[in-house]
Amino acid sequence: MLLRMFGLAFACLLGVATTVPARADAPTPDAVVQGIADDLGKAIEGHQAELKNDHEKLIKVIDGILLPRFDIDYASILVLGQYARTSTPEQRTRFAKAFYNSIAHRYAEGLLNYTRGRVRVLPSKGELSEKRSIVRTEVVLDDGKTLAVDYAFRKTKEGDWKAYDVIIEGISYITNYRNQVGAEIQKSSLDALIARLETQGDKVLESMEKDQKGG
Repeated sequence: MLLRMFGLAFACLLGVATTVPARADAPTPDAVVQGIADDLGKAIEGHQAELKNDHEKLIKVIDGILLPRFDIDYASILVLGQYARTSTPEQRTRFAKAFYNSIAHRYAEGLLNYTRGRVRVLPSKGELSEKRSIVRTEVVLDDGKTLAVDYAFRKTKEGDWKAYDVIIEGISYITNYRNQVGAEIQKSSLDALIARLETQGDKVLESMEKDQKGG
């Protein structure tokens, strides 16, 4: 269930990431999310079967949308937690790339579950600042129930708003994977984890999730 939730949230994040503006006079992230909800639906509807049957094409679509607007380096440092301080720049770069690729492959099909009207952007509670913002949404599930999904943004030195975290019903994607990654590094090493992510990808994430649940 959590996998599907993260998949759907990841899909919504793709839509957020494509249109977050860099201009100082641009709309707030809340307004951007509200405006792109229907646009994402238009881009996906009618192409689900094609993308489902061509996984590499789906990944290319995700890369083209997500890479420019998701702060992979910052998110990866947060996921590494205490191990980021003792890692080398090369290790952080390799981890960021391998971790992103693994996440993209694991949750890619969540994008295919997106349909218009599924996301409700909630009114801002004043979370927007000059450098940080939280966009709060409700995702409507197939059974009509709603799921609270929040997106964390930060403004880069270049002035771009970039997403770096997804919080589902209070569960942070960053915190969730930080715990899993930390446990994996303790069992072996950062280099060993990076090598596994580079060669086995999303299967490593699946294994870590099972370990966290106790097998």
